[in-house]
Amino acid sequence: MSLFESPFFQDSFSQLESAGGIMNMDPNVLERLKYPKRAMQVSVPVRLDDGTVKVFEGYRVQHSLTLGPGKGGVRYHPHVSLSETAALAMLMTFKNSLVGLPLGGAKGGIKVDPNDLSRAELQAMTRRYTTEISMIIGPEKDIPAPDIGTDGQTMAWMMDTFSQLSGYAVPGVVTGKPIAVGGSLGRAESTGKGLAYCVNFAYDHLGKKIDSNTTVAIHGFGKVGIPAAQDLYKQGAKILAVSDYTGGVYAKNGLNIPSVVEWIKQNRVLKGYPEADFISNDELLALDVDVLAPAAIDGVVTKDNMHTIKARMIAEGANGPLTKEAVDYLSDKGVFIIPDILCNSGGVIVSYFEWVQGIASFFWDLDTVNSKLHGVMKQAFDRVIHTQTKYKCNMKQAAFIASLDRLQGAMRLRGMWPG
Repeated sequence: MSLFESPFFQDSFSQLESAGGIMNMDPNVLERLKYPKRAMQVSVPVRLDDGTVKVFEGYRVQHSLTLGPGKGGVRYHPHVSLSETAALAMLMTFKNSLVGLPLGGAKGGIKVDPNDLSRAELQAMTRRYTTEISMIIGPEKDIPAPDIGTDGQTMAWMMDTFSQLSGYAVPGVVTGKPIAVGGSLGRAESTGKGLAYCVNFAYDHLGKKIDSNTTVAIHGFGKVGIPAAQDLYKQGAKILAVSDYTGGVYAKNGLNIPSVVEWIKQNRVLKGYPEADFISNDELLALDVDVLAPAAIDGVVTKDNMHTIKARMIAEGANGPLTKEAVDYLSDKGVFIIPDILCNSGGVIVSYFEWVQGIASFFWDLDTVNSKLHGVMKQAFDRVIHTQTKYKCNMKQAAFIASLDRLQGAMRLRGMWPG
């Protein structure tokens, strides 16, 4: 698949052009932002436990480094491709710009189902992948982080591999690391917590309050969905349904979220959870709820099912869970959409905090991390609302415009080399 072939890249491209047109963006700047600065494809050979060698496809794409080093996750998933990785890198550029971080946009991944590999095979694959991309990553170049299919252990292996190649410890090469090797408190739950913060900001903006009458459905009960559900549940909201790739669980009076989380810890998947009704992911997306949080993968609400959506608010916890067509349709219907580059930015914000703490060798307590996260996200939310009011556009367009405005200013100041 070429760089521009996937529907996800085309959709991200359309969002960029739409926002650029509304704000009357400099066409020369817009032209440069359509293409990644650098795209690397690597072969990742791994000797499996049975002695055979299997080669996996790996990628690292750096979309823009105008604002600072590249920043973006590493994804292990069967659907990883160059085009998807490029689209995600583009979104990271806009996300980092929107929330005011001194970071560019990047993304990486390997086309693999990590559940098919043993721990030893995962480690070998991670170390070989890190070696293959080592020349373009680093604390001042490009800083990977966890994403779908990866976690703190993956980052520890990446950090150790890069350090072995360098001859000394380089903890700042990745973020999302375990605390014992330079990670930050609050990083693991930061994306989900940021989603919950955004729902609160939106409710405050609309003059409402989250209480026992607030109903929520969460598509994707993982690293984003679980902490988001926990936060909203503690505030009194009724979490009617959550789901993963095996399907969803639903309770008309609200799920017992601590019980569901404990089931996941013991069984890894939702299927079989005994205290609720089992529903499909499509049924979850169509539930009549106050807040729908698609927090799994891209492209789950499209022209094919957007007419079934009944939620009054959508918090985009995943990257690109709504296509542009779905965003435009639902926004016109009066649905309040919290766009992905704002809603799921908590992870990269706390990754930035981890990077800063590592540089200073001075680490913050959890309250400090969460307080600073809340402050950065509130400023970004207010900026999007201000932009929406100014341009009379939908929230998704407003988020892109606010992001592009900062990027455009920086690119004009830096100029183009050679001129």
